[in-house]
Amino acid sequence: MAFKPSCKRGVFMRRASWLSTALTLGVLFTSMGAAEAETLREAMAKAYANNQSLNAARAALRATDESVPQARAGMRPTVIVGGSAAAARGRTTYGDGVPHLNSRSSSLGVGIEISQTVFDGFQTPNNIQAAQARVRSAQATLSNTVQNTLMDAAMAYMDVIRDRQISELRRQNLAFLREQVRAANARFEVGEGTRTDVAQADSREALATALLNSSLAAVATSEAVYFDVIGDPANSLEPGQKPPERLMPGSISQGLAISQAEHPAIQAGLFAVDDASYSVKSFEGQSLPQLSVGASVDNTYGLSRPATGLPGVNVGTQNEVSASVGASLTIPLYQGGLVSSQVRQAKQVLGQRRIEVDNYRDQVRAAVATAWANIQASEANVTGYRAQVAAARLALVGVQEERTVGQRTTLDVLDAQADVIDGQILLVGAQRDSVVASYQLLSALGRLSPTHLGLNVPVYDPNQHFNAVDRKAYGMRTPDGR
Repeated sequence: MAFKPSCKRGVFMRRASWLSTALTLGVLFTSMGAAEAETLREAMAKAYANNQSLNAARAALRATDESVPQARAGMRPTVIVGGSAAAARGRTTYGDGVPHLNSRSSSLGVGIEISQTVFDGFQTPNNIQAAQARVRSAQATLSNTVQNTLMDAAMAYMDVIRDRQISELRRQNLAFLREQVRAANARFEVGEGTRTDVAQADSREALATALLNSSLAAVATSEAVYFDVIGDPANSLEPGQKPPERLMPGSISQGLAISQAEHPAIQAGLFAVDDASYSVKSFEGQSLPQLSVGASVDNTYGLSRPATGLPGVNVGTQNEVSASVGASLTIPLYQGGLVSSQVRQAKQVLGQRRIEVDNYRDQVRAAVATAWANIQASEANVTGYRAQVAAARLALVGVQEERTVGQRTTLDVLDAQADVIDGQILLVGAQRDSVVASYQLLSALGRLSPTHLGLNVPVYDPNQHFNAVDRKAYGMRTPDGR
């Protein structure tokens, strides 16, 4: 009987030595990788540069830029070059003693036509203004997409950190419960415990194993989302940091004022109102007089060979050059009700856009209030859960000592350990929520951008492409050469 406990003690000491060595190596590798750990700002910079949805939104904006030169084409001249060619052949085979006759003729013509709209009821100027407002609205929409992308990046980053910390806590809890199972079995073998204690420890160990597996699955999911948003795998990550204090409002009223003035969703809605307003004027212009001028030059060359001519002889040629200049004035009187319906429809769209702006203002106001409340709650939760964890750790130590002297049971120790783990998981979640809520408030203000955050990444300038195509009158290549 003396040899068996001694053997177990030796095995336990070897396991403890191995565990200590593994922990030492883990700390060493962690400290080596900490220098290369990625920060939240670096992850957001990667998302700004690599996110596919954001790059697609930029391409959509560049396509919208082309609506301005398309609108300008309404008052630019159109030039058309046309050509024609014709050949005819005739043959007479019978009739009143007329001999068989053959005849041939051909013609070749080329012409150029130029037309210029002089007045179109102010449609083109209004179309240009509407297209420019549409581009500005799309630029503001892109800014809002940037905010959403950076917000998704911050959430993905913090979710990975939270889920990794939870899985580590679950792993530590499982190691603790395995030790409790070993201790319960040891006490049962020497008659100091009961089989109930062993069963309770086994039950908690099995539950901890299942929870660890679930937490590892959550880690895999959050890492997959991270890769989708950021564009790179989540390697070593530093703890998330809140945005600079200079960007945050001092009070909720100040935050509401900032958001109403700066949020890109509201700005996009206001530009959409301008677009709809100019569209109404453009449709109204269809009922006004239209004036255009045009000119054309045609050159036709003809060749004919009489039926009675000898080969190469009596061949007739003709060259005709003609030119014309004219003006066309059109005064619409009745168009079947089409234009009237289009004007009424455009006015309804204008009303819709104005209502949408009010809706955007309400949504932004609600987002600011929600984010502000979440910040207050999460910070209070961090303080409360930190105190809970500290108290639960003290209680666990006390319960373990009391169990040693027989005043507590194994179930009491397991419950105390569960309180510690639950408190730590809640603390990790609250810390994640505190950082995410701060970025949510920044997004609600309209300030979640690489410029405000000072991200180390080239900032995309939408005006660069717009200025390149604004007055572009010809050429099918895009500004980047495609």
